[in-house]
Amino acid sequence: MGILYSEPICQAAYQNDLGQVWRWIKEDSNCINVQDGFNGDTPLICACRRGHLRIISFLLRRNADVNLKNQKQRTCLHYAVKKRFTFFDYLLIILLMPVLLIGYFLMVSKTKQNEVLVRMLLNAGAEVNAADCYGCTALHYACEMKNQTLIPLLLEAHADPTIKNKHGESSLDIARRLKFSQIELMLRKAL
Repeated sequence: MGILYSEPICQAAYQNDLGQVWRWIKEDSNCINVQDGFNGDTPLICACRRGHLRIISFLLRRNADVNLKNQKQRTCLHYAVKKRFTFFDYLLIILLMPVLLIGYFLMVSKTKQNEVLVRMLLNAGAEVNAADCYGCTALHYACEMKNQTLIPLLLEAHADPTIKNKHGESSLDIARRLKFSQIELMLRKAL
C-alpha cells in the first residue's frame, strides 16, 4: 500500500526506484526539491518515510534541501526519527529469531540503517530543533518511541530537550511521563 503522490519523482523516491529518480533529475534538476501537491512532501521526505538510504544519499549528493517542510511542517529528519519497523520487518524478525539469531541480527541491522539515515541528514545540515505543526522536534519523537540509539545523535547535534510542544511538553517531560528513566538521564546530562 502506502502513499500515492501527484509528483512522479516523489512517487519514485517513496517506492525506492533510484533509476526513475535519477531520470527525473537528469531531465530537470529543479525537481529535486519539488513539493508534492497532496501533502507537500519532497522527494527527500518521501525517501526518508521509507528509509531508502541509496535514494537519500543520491539526493543529498545533489544538494536536496534537508530543511524543507511539508504541510505538517515536518522535515525529513522528523520522518527519519519516526521511522518504525514495518509489519514485514517484525514478521521476519519473529520468524527468524529462533534460527541462529538471524532475527536478532536483522533487527540490529535495521536499527543501524536508521542510525545511518539520521546521521546522514544531520551531517547534511538538517535543523535538529525544527518543530512540526504540533510543536514537536525530532527529539520529542525519539523520546516517544523510546529510541535510545537516536537520542544521543540528536543531543550531540545540539537538540534542545527543553523545547515545549503545543501540549506544553518537552522531550524531558515525555521521557518522565513514559517512565523511560535511561532516556530521562541522557536528557538531564545534556542540560
